[in-house]
Amino acid sequence: MCAGADMGEGESMAKCTAMCSNMADMADACMRMMMRPLGMDMGVMTAMLTACMTMGRACAAECRMHADMAEHCRYCAMACEDMVAKCEAMMAGMQA
Repeated sequence: MCAGADMGEGESMAKCTAMCSNMADMADACMRMMMRPLGMDMGVMTAMLTACMTMGRACAAECRMHADMAEHCRYCAMACEDMVAKCEAMMAGMQA
């Protein structure tokens, strides 16, 4: 949602647009990997979740910079922060 809305904002929101698109792609890839439990490799899954959390934190930080002027950025930041928290909980469960 955020990436699509930012596209019409021009150059000033180019980084936010790219971050949101990258975050969506990474989350989608991670989710698709988790849907194949028989082929799951714990090392690879841990690396993917770590990368997803890193990207989520970066995207949330970028969107937070625009949250006062763009409601969709505020929602995106909240969604990224929620995703990071859920990935952290999943990682903790995987290591237990």
